[in-house]
Amino acid sequence: MDVVREAAQRFGEIPALVTGEKTLSFIELEKETARIAGTLVRFGIGKGDTVAFTMPNSPELVLLLLALLRTGSIAAPLNHRFPAEIVQTILANLKPGTLIGPEALTRPLDSPVKLTPEEIATESATRKAFNSATVQQFNTPVTVIHTSSSSGTPKAALHSFGNHYFSALGSNMNIPFRPGDCWLLSLPLFHIGGYALLFRALLGGGALAVTDPDTPTAGALERFDITHLSLVPTQLFRLLQDRETLRRLRKTRAILLGGNAAEPALLHDAAAENLPVHLSYGSTEMSSQITTTVGPANTVTAGRLLPYRELAIGAGEEILVKGPCLFRGYLSPEGPKLETDGSGWFHTGDTGTLSPEGELRITGRMDNMFISGGENIHPEEIERALCDIGRVRRALVVPAPDREYGVRPKAYIEASDDAPGDEEVLSRLRDSIGSIKTPASIIRVREWRLLPGTEKIDRRYYKSL
Repeated sequence: MDVVREAAQRFGEIPALVTGEKTLSFIELEKETARIAGTLVRFGIGKGDTVAFTMPNSPELVLLLLALLRTGSIAAPLNHRFPAEIVQTILANLKPGTLIGPEALTRPLDSPVKLTPEEIATESATRKAFNSATVQQFNTPVTVIHTSSSSGTPKAALHSFGNHYFSALGSNMNIPFRPGDCWLLSLPLFHIGGYALLFRALLGGGALAVTDPDTPTAGALERFDITHLSLVPTQLFRLLQDRETLRRLRKTRAILLGGNAAEPALLHDAAAENLPVHLSYGSTEMSSQITTTVGPANTVTAGRLLPYRELAIGAGEEILVKGPCLFRGYLSPEGPKLETDGSGWFHTGDTGTLSPEGELRITGRMDNMFISGGENIHPEEIERALCDIGRVRRALVVPAPDREYGVRPKAYIEASDDAPGDEEVLSRLRDSIGSIKTPASIIRVREWRLLPGTEKIDRRYYKSL
């Protein structure tokens, strides 16, 4: 199927893409992406070809990604904020036939064909539109999205058309995204949470609002009539600090919160302001959301399983997933590799529990767990306990060498100036989680070392200190 053309037939003149300068209807979106697709074909880009991008979010990138979808090519949007050496490593694995991006980003990179968005736009404006005859099958590969790995080494995840299609269907069944709605593209398109919005818009009929890279989220909320937006906890925390922005957030119908664990204090503040926050647990490998709360969340739960996904809790409380949204595998020299067990389950490495009502609670990562004095220590449990203490904004717990126990927990916390002192924090932890899990020391930080191009704390860095 040509999902862009079908959207134009279903939704017609309804807004599809909103920018600061203009609004494109679904019909206009179909025509514009057809012209760009024609240009891509004339540049030799066709079905099965891998095209890499080094670009920030922009209306041009949205159109390019949709045009590639129509040609049957494989789009590989890259994190343009990655250091050059990481980008070079990624490109060596991808081996793209074409690299598209600003001249300043593409010049030093080794790629057979280098194009800029300006070249494509100029060419497409003077050429005949591409008459799409591409029929996308559900198993057709269409994207390579890199994971935001906590280890700092991104993995290249290959997704099919069906992966994105069923991911969007299930998401829209839980959080409707209909004609007249407008979802702010606040997550980067090289992230699965950003790319997933393209399919949600095409299948649901809602519009995407896209700003230039320098416009902050608060500015976009002021500029557009936003009904839906996706955020990571850090973004929501910053937006809550401004009363005028908060007033605009109250007008939204859904705020999808994912990416990192949400602190209880943040959810409490959002609930107190009557914000429609939906907590979500997802992954690149499952094409975005896996579970999401049905209504506004005020407790730390990742919600219930969405349609077109399957989930089970395995040994060691590991979360297992499968279904139509499960990716086709990580790229390797031998082709995509999908490692599943004998029953077809993909082992996420995340741990969690399911309530009798089917609510998923995330407890941590299997590779973060360590043993102290013979007891399994899950850092995330201690981090949540720290964030339950008033004025502690963010926390990280890592193992530190200890002569008696082998290792003991060591905590890094970001806290306000009026937060309790270290001794009071430790005393509260001993009362709530016990002495063995209480950190041997606390270090206060004002600025975190993050993984390149993400809001994720570089856990490996703090382990090495």
